Amino acid sequence: QVQLVESGGGLVQAGGSLRLSCAASGRSFSWYTMGWFRQGPGKEREFVAAISWSGGDTAYADSVKGRATISRDNAKNTVYLQMNSLKPEDTAVYYCAARSGIRGTALPDDYDYWGQGTQVTVSS
Repeated sequence: QVQLVESGGGLVQAGGSLRLSCAASGRSFSWYTMGWFRQGPGKEREFVAAISWSGGDTAYADSVKGRATISRDNAKNTVYLQMNSLKPEDTAVYYCAARSGIRGTALPDDYDYWGQGTQVTVSS
């Protein structure tokens, strides 16, 4: 079992930045590939970014590529999502997720554990 707790969300103006964190507890964090997803109002949950267990492989959705950076600190059992140049369409609840596969995927069903989410609201 892995427990995930997100933090760092909030209200930010368009063009601003936020750094989301996801703290993991339970089984060895470094065994898991981690992902960030988001769900906007009235929308389905969508992939944002993923990072392999070692941090050597990352992947991003086209909608955030160039504006987002995913990273992890296995010593601190934490994964981060730095979001820059935020847009109103980035408004969503952001979730981190863990899977036991080697690399991240964009499919929510591929992930085994989920956090409760953190709200990000971008005002225009």
